[in-house]
Parts: sequence; structure tokens; C-alpha cells
Amino acid sequence: MITAGDLIVCNFNDGATNTQGLGTTIVGLHPTAGATPYRIADSPLLQGCNSLTMLSDDSISAAAYSANQNPLIAPNGTVNTPFSADTFARPWGQAYASASGQSGSAALYISNADGSIDRITLSGDAQNTFTQIASGFCASGAPGGIYAPAGLTYDASNDTLYIVDTSSYSVVAFANVSSIGADGIVVQGQCGATSAPPTPVPTFSGASASSARAIANGGPLIAPLSAALLSDGDLIVANSDIGISAGQMPNLVVEVSPVLAGGFVGQPVQLDNSGTPGALFGIAATVDGAGNQLVYFNDDNTNSVMLLTK
Repeated sequence: MITAGDLIVCNFNDGATNTQGLGTTIVGLHPTAGATPYRIADSPLLQGCNSLTMLSDDSISAAAYSANQNPLIAPNGTVNTPFSADTFARPWGQAYASASGQSGSAALYISNADGSIDRITLSGDAQNTFTQIASGFCASGAPGGIYAPAGLTYDASNDTLYIVDTSSYSVVAFANVSSIGADGIVVQGQCGATSAPPTPVPTFSGASASSARAIANGGPLIAPLSAALLSDGDLIVANSDIGISAGQMPNLVVEVSPVLAGGFVGQPVQLDNSGTPGALFGIAATVDGAGNQLVYFNDDNTNSVMLLTK
């Protein structure tokens, strides 16, 4: 059903009551003005679908927070549960790493609302191994105000997984992520302040602690939630505005560089200027035929998908 270049959207809210965490649908959208969304899948197994990634065969892997599952949706819309034997803790973010970027098999990386990150290695759509590679990110809250590792973004050029740490207002990088073993990274999040984040910038221990670092923290980040990889290797990171204070500007996106000291590039950009915070949830980046950067994002305030161009 999906045309190359289409946007794939997970509905976290349900259509009947607009209740957060009760959505059960995945829809597609042609990236043209005025396009009408088309339904790809609808299933209770998708309840609380909040993030997704596409495998090389066009299967869709979806993090279903409320169903506490990570279903796999075939290109024809059939919802499968090949990972049902795995133990998740409210899946909240994910990224796909092809075999070309990994030191071996392709893999799914899934973050959970208990502050852990899992890796599922794959042969096609079939699971080889399930490994928890990290734990200890601060996590708290419920739909509408969840602090947990999110916005997973994988850079195949250097085998690095980026994690948006909503609780500490940080972006974290796991270098050589395919080589991180079981429980290889223990995040020292100092989570005593999870009732009133931001929590302190995390530090790391464990056998692979040297692979982990915070590349950006604080500043214009206000409970960041989602991210996408730009063509130059930087990230674009969107704020969720959970707990935003009076006087802070809502609905900002921030460019973060993994190589620049401090991490922040230029000034943040406000994508919704209505004054109502919390408009930004999902974000995706690509380039057009001329190599120009395109960024798609959803605006919850207007229930629309928007395009940011340079």
C-alpha cells in the first residue's frame, strides 16, 4: 500500500475521544500538499503506538506503549507479533539499523518507559537475539507527560545510536552501538528528581561506558522528545514542552551536532507560534532530488503534518 517517499504516522491518541495512549492506527501520507491520509493498519496490538521505524523490506516496526508490545506490520497492513516472547517495559522509542551499518546482523533498537534500551538482532524479519544493552535512564509519568529515553536515531555511517533523554533535557550518543553487550551501559541518571525534571545530566558506567556520552544538555532543550538525522550528520531535536515554565518559548526545534563543543548549532526555530505548548511529537528528515534538506513534523495544535524547507 505504501508508495516510496510516503510518510508513515503512528496515532498515539484514539480518534473517538482523542485520549492519549489509546490510539491503535498507523496511517500513510503522500508528501504533497492536501494529501489525504490512508490507513495502513488498525489493531489493539498497536494501542499507544508512539514511534515507528521501517525495515529494509518495508515492514514497519512499531512501539506500542499501552499494549506493551512491539508489533511488526507487513507492507500489506497485516499486524504480526514476532517479538511477543520478549520482555518489554512500555516501548517508547525505536530505530532500525541495517546490516550494512552494523557489525553483523541488522537490528532494532527499542527504548522503554522504565529507562532501558533493548536490541533485537534480525535475519530478515525474524529475531536472532534479544539483549538489553542499557538501563538507568530516568523515567516517570503517564501519557501526556512521559519522561523516558525517546527519539532514537541511528547513524549508519558511524554505527552510533542517538537517544533523546527527556528527563535530563539531554541528547546522548552511544558510539559503536552494535558492539555493546548485555547490560553494557548503566546510566547514572540521579533520578530522585523525576517528579520535577530536569534531572542531572547523566553519567555512565558498565563495560561499554566509554561508548556513551551526552552531546547536548539544557539550554533550549525543554523535555525533548523526538529527533531525526540530518544529511550532514547533525540531529534535529523537537521539544515536548512538558513542564514548560512561564517565559520559555514553546514548540522549538534545535539542531544538535555530535562533534561541536556544547552540541548546539545556531538558534532554535519555533515551528508553531500559537502560544500553546506541546505541538511537536513526531519528526522525520530526508533530502529532495537536488540534495536540499527537508524536515517533516506534526503539529498537534492543528492536527496536521507540516514541511520545513531551507
